[in-house]
Parts: sequence; structure tokens; C-alpha cells
Amino acid sequence: MYVGGKKQRLVGDLADRIRSGRLAHGDQLPGEHELAEQYQVSRGTVRSALSDLQQQELIATQAGVGSFVTFDGVPLDQRAGWARALTDTGSPVTTEVLGLTEVEDAELTRRFGVPKFILVKRLRRDEHVRGISLEEATVPAVGNLADLPARGLVDDSLTTTLREAGRHPAGGEQWITAQPLDAGAAALLGRPAGELFLKATRTSVDADGALVEHVVSLLDPARFSFHLTFGHR
Repeated sequence: MYVGGKKQRLVGDLADRIRSGRLAHGDQLPGEHELAEQYQVSRGTVRSALSDLQQQELIATQAGVGSFVTFDGVPLDQRAGWARALTDTGSPVTTEVLGLTEVEDAELTRRFGVPKFILVKRLRRDEHVRGISLEEATVPAVGNLADLPARGLVDDSLTTTLREAGRHPAGGEQWITAQPLDAGAAALLGRPAGELFLKATRTSVDADGALVEHVVSLLDPARFSFHLTFGHR
């Protein structure tokens, strides 16, 4: 059996075990050495196979720790926006638009050559009406996005609004850090000031490199984890 065939057998077998539930969400996969012996392949082939499984959004690998199943049997349609997707899977999330305002951002202007932007501020709550995320999305004030503060979001969804405006993300970058909530954010989320939240900063661009959106989100670490497969700039 050629090397590519061995890798595909490994990928296929592990994918079947994950999708069937024999390897459940949160389970740790055997180590590289154990998988190499079990499937009679090199550790390089194992690493390549694990990378393929990550691309399929079935596992996540933590350096020095191992690989863990992230697939939970419920695919999310990210085109609809994650809040709606979570609601469709039985995890109700409500979204409140706190503001739509025209702003300037010197750094985004420098990077993308757009003089003005629309800032969309949103708060998401769980089924217990507890704030789980606070998001500020900055989109270019161009085309039919320029009058967004006056007309509002399409179907209360920024994802839908951008899509109908012809702004389609093709790639970008995202950074994940952690920071304590300041007094203002804590009050909106109904949390104590200083509570540690994840901070996600994501910049999406279209196929021509033009800005689609720049989003800064504060996320409850008890409700969010990250397994990212993002496009290429």
C-alpha cells in the first residue's frame, strides 16, 4: 500500500469512529506513537492525517498535550451566523443590537483605504438571559452599507446584511486572547467587573483583499471554544 493510501485509511478510520460516536466529543485520540504502530505508518504520516482531520473540523490538536475530538454530531451552518445556527441546534441565543453608528478608525483606514465605517454593537444572551458575548463589528461605510444606521440590519443579522450587500469573506485572520471585563462591559453582560473573558479579534477580507468586517468579541469561556479553519488571504 502506498503512503497516500495508508494516510487515507487512517483518516477514514478515525473519521468514521468520530462520526459514529465511538470517539465522542472531548475524547482524546491515541498519541502519535500509538497511532503509528497501530496503523503501521510513520509519525509524519500520522501528523499529516491529524491535520486532515482538523481541516474537516473533527478534532483539535494542542501542542504538547494531544488531539481531542471537537465534532459533536451537529454541523453548524456558519453562513447563517453562529447565533442563529446555535438556536437551530437547540441552544437558544438571543441577540440585541445595542447600536449602529458611523465611526472613523485610523488604523482600518490606513490598512484598507476606507474613510468611514459603521460600528455594529451587539449583545448575546443565553436561555437564562445571561450575557455570553459582547461584540463590536466594524464594516466599511460603502455602497448600501453607508445608510445602515438609518435602515438597520437585514433580518437582524449582520451576516445576512453583508451577504446582501455583496460583501463575501474569502479569508482573513483571527487572534484569541483573554482579558478581564472592564466596568462598562461587565454591566452590559451582567457579570462582575474583572471576570476573565475570551477576547476574539477577527478581520475578514474578500477575494480582492477589501475589508468585509473587523470584529472584536468578548466571549464567556464557559460557553465558547475555538477550532478555526479560516481562508487564505
